[in-house]
Amino acid sequence: MSTNQSTWVPLYKEMASVLLGYKEKRRELVEIIKTVYQQIGINLPTLERQEEPIVDIDPFTIFGFFNKSSQKPENRIKILSELCHRLGITASIPTVFEGIPVLNNQNATYYSFPEGRGNHDIDDLWDLFERALLYAKSMSDDNLKRVSSSFDLVIQKKGNGNSKVTMALYWIAPESFINLDNRNIWFIYESGDLPESLVKTLPAIGPKVSASVYFEVIAKLHSFLIRGQTKLKDFIDLSFEAWTRSEKVISLAKEKKNDSAGTAMVDGDVVSTHYWLYTPGTNACMWSEFYEQGIMGIDWDLGNYTSFKSKGEMKQYMKDHFDPSNLYTNAAHATWQFANEMKIGDIVFVKKGLHQIIGCGTVESDYIYDPSRSDGYPNIRKMKWTHKGEWSHPRQAAVKTLTDITPYYEYVQQLKDLVRSENTDDEPDEKAEDYPSYTEDDFLTDVFMDKTRYQTLTSLIGHKMNVILQGAPGVGKTWVAKRLAYSMMGVKDQSRVMVVQFHQSYSYEDFIMGIRPSEKGFELSKGAFYTFCKAAEIDSEDNLYFFIIDEINRGNLSKIFGELFMLIESDKRGVELKLLYSDEKFSVPKNVRIIGTMNTADRSLAMLDYALRRRFAFFELEPAFQNSSFQQYEKGLNSPKFDSLIRCVENLNTVIEKDESLGKGFCIGHSFFCNFESIDEQRLSEIVEYELIPLLSEYWFDEPSKVKDWSIALRASIQ
Repeated sequence: MSTNQSTWVPLYKEMASVLLGYKEKRRELVEIIKTVYQQIGINLPTLERQEEPIVDIDPFTIFGFFNKSSQKPENRIKILSELCHRLGITASIPTVFEGIPVLNNQNATYYSFPEGRGNHDIDDLWDLFERALLYAKSMSDDNLKRVSSSFDLVIQKKGNGNSKVTMALYWIAPESFINLDNRNIWFIYESGDLPESLVKTLPAIGPKVSASVYFEVIAKLHSFLIRGQTKLKDFIDLSFEAWTRSEKVISLAKEKKNDSAGTAMVDGDVVSTHYWLYTPGTNACMWSEFYEQGIMGIDWDLGNYTSFKSKGEMKQYMKDHFDPSNLYTNAAHATWQFANEMKIGDIVFVKKGLHQIIGCGTVESDYIYDPSRSDGYPNIRKMKWTHKGEWSHPRQAAVKTLTDITPYYEYVQQLKDLVRSENTDDEPDEKAEDYPSYTEDDFLTDVFMDKTRYQTLTSLIGHKMNVILQGAPGVGKTWVAKRLAYSMMGVKDQSRVMVVQFHQSYSYEDFIMGIRPSEKGFELSKGAFYTFCKAAEIDSEDNLYFFIIDEINRGNLSKIFGELFMLIESDKRGVELKLLYSDEKFSVPKNVRIIGTMNTADRSLAMLDYALRRRFAFFELEPAFQNSSFQQYEKGLNSPKFDSLIRCVENLNTVIEKDESLGKGFCIGHSFFCNFESIDEQRLSEIVEYELIPLLSEYWFDEPSKVKDWSIALRASIQ
């Protein structure tokens, strides 16, 4: 084992040994983790939904704290140093992290959030951790059976797959386990660095390998390495070499701007190769013929596509010569890209309908116009089709004939993982999600709003596309926003809903894109709204996406939105503008809706920019004490004290609304009193003493007598 790439190994192994001692002391471990992040002044990663406190954790997620793709080396060192101090670990802290596999920042926990988590998921991760360490000490058949059983259980969990699970095992025992991340898979199977005679004996790597396949790969590679026929001595050498080689390939591709199929399978890095999603004819009717001929074709009969000087000219030609009732934006975009933007070496994934991938291949020629073809497809490119089969597509595919999916790194990786398995009978990485339905009735059950106001609100969003829910504290603005999104989508598909919260430091760089420091210096980083729009762009326009901005008036809106002031307008959707940091032209898709929330009682906030205000509709949410659903909820609690408190708050709201210094926007909302299944008198007292009275003290800071009088009234109501 070479020393220059293995300085991290002693620390990681000691870390694993120490963490094992916390298997039955996880609450204590959680507190240690919280203390570590408090001490180093870095925000604790999101380990649960925002409203859920972290109470349990697995050891692999802890390793993920200091093994993330965009994490600065200095932050990795800070986390490791403080963690080692708290856990009593004595091994030296590495200063170089090259070659260590890392997690995607957006998928860095090994368990799902509560709504997708099984009762024993975290226990199962601890079992795998313990059994893997035992197997690394003694590779007996019994230990192999135990670790294999845990491996097969954990890898099937939502969000886990080959890369995550195997890199976790590699972190804790790198001499015994190999990481099957994308770099290693590329190096082992495709780089040509390992003997072809060895590679042919290795099993195909599907998206979620079984333990039997994983340990077969380990056994065969270990047997090859110990024979001394290569400079690589162990899995640590192999992984470091894979990392080094793939970095060189990426760098070379970027320098030369030379598209090459050999760069296509290198991790998730953006190189010059582009990735495309393509339908060969209506419902893929031409797939068998195209596969046999080694071509792909587009059937729009426009003559030679290269005779058009611009995409706009091509679109106008389509409008003039075909049924004018159709929209040709997508068709012109696809044909233009097919002729002018697709390059030799690009990777093409073939789809059938919205839920099936049926093939994959590499572009081998420039655009060809061949009018002698009799099948109605004179516009072709030659292809090297490498895969043919049937795989369930993750979620729903774009409806366009040809879509450039290069910017969607995780999506591209999912498609790569699907077609890597030569056995088409294998289970795909992720079946199309069967999301629970969510209807108007569900909304009206969850939210204290009558049907007429709900229909008004959905109509506003349908026409304006951008709505701000404004109201007093405690009217449930964010709660309403999420459930409004679900009801308009018809399903509880959380992948189509994103929530961000604006604050004074939030910037255009966070929202759209900007130059950010990285391990390699500086790089262009994509922001939350940019990424969200790109995901919506490749989906069907019938699938709505909702971007929710909590506390929208807390940010510097002109600074955050930039050129998007125009693009978010309902009649400007699909219009492209050049972005500040990129030559790329960007548009806000027609299927994106924006919902903002705004607290009308916060004196510290400035008025909304009038330019932004014109682009949003404003919908007032009011306390719902008189709503029939709330009254039914109140009646079901059967508590005179609760009833008395609600009546007191209603009277208080009447006073607040008439107060010239306050007004309607400062009334107390109903959410202070929701989610009771039975009345807890202690909780009612806490609401009065620690939520309502401090709020009144803020409202009437210059009228202490009012605060005193209403404090007495509120306390008396629950006596």
